[in-house]
Amino acid sequence: MAVYRFLLTPRWLGILALTLAAAVVMVLLGNWQLSRYQERAAINERIDTTAKVPPVPVGQVLPAPAGTAGTTGQAPPAEAAWTRVTITGRYDDTNVILIRSRTVESKVGFEVLTPLLLADGSAVLVDRGWIPPASGGSALARPEVPAAPSGEVTVVGRVHLSESKPDAVVRRDGRIETRRVAVPVLARELPYPIYHGYLLLDEQTPAADPVFSAIPIRHENDWQNGGYVVQWWLFAVLALVGFGWAARREAHGGPGNNGGDRDRAGQDRLGQDRLGGQDRLSGQDRLGEPAPTPRP
Repeated sequence: MAVYRFLLTPRWLGILALTLAAAVVMVLLGNWQLSRYQERAAINERIDTTAKVPPVPVGQVLPAPAGTAGTTGQAPPAEAAWTRVTITGRYDDTNVILIRSRTVESKVGFEVLTPLLLADGSAVLVDRGWIPPASGGSALARPEVPAAPSGEVTVVGRVHLSESKPDAVVRRDGRIETRRVAVPVLARELPYPIYHGYLLLDEQTPAADPVFSAIPIRHENDWQNGGYVVQWWLFAVLALVGFGWAARREAHGGPGNNGGDRDRAGQDRLGQDRLGGQDRLSGQDRLGEPAPTPRP
């Protein structure tokens, strides 16, 4: 092992420290991507599972609001998302909320949220679906929204958590408009307390207007995170293997070392040739010298 004593030099100890630090960082990044993969895989499993079970009363999933007008109930846990629930009430068609710049099947339009008033005076926001903008206008042209059914309505829908990064809320011709479904922000525009979260409409009695398109529930892209896990862990292994390869080449002589040996060998041979040439010249000089003339 004497050939590996160079690993104890400051230069190689520094290289080893950097390699180990890089490998640790790559492993940690892989672990983080693994946790993201597990989170997204759990969401996908929940979406698939809840689609197969009967809906439950909304009160079993979303805490009822206990405050005054303009407030929301307690935020539900993340596990509540996509649970199918059922609820009965009356639509408040005077406080329709338009969520602009929403895309369904590559088309930009509006999602229409309407508060469903409950017997206790609170309400839950129901996303009745997607509709295109007004004909002949831009993607932001306000559409004609079909009136909500009058009288008592029973809704079956999926729980959607409040969206982050709230946008400004404006009122135009009595309609509330915004870009994001941030429930606490929307609650300030309504004259009653509302549940924290909203429902994506699945079924409705009486039936919903056919102009609405159902909001698709997209599965999370968990396979991408799985690929990142393999990628980062592989990079960590390659960093360690690369260090070992470099150390072995240094110990047993790499291309650079062989080249240096060849240069030194060539210089030795050149030196020998020069010495040999001088000897031969000296011998020839001696052989060619005339015999000394005897002195009288």
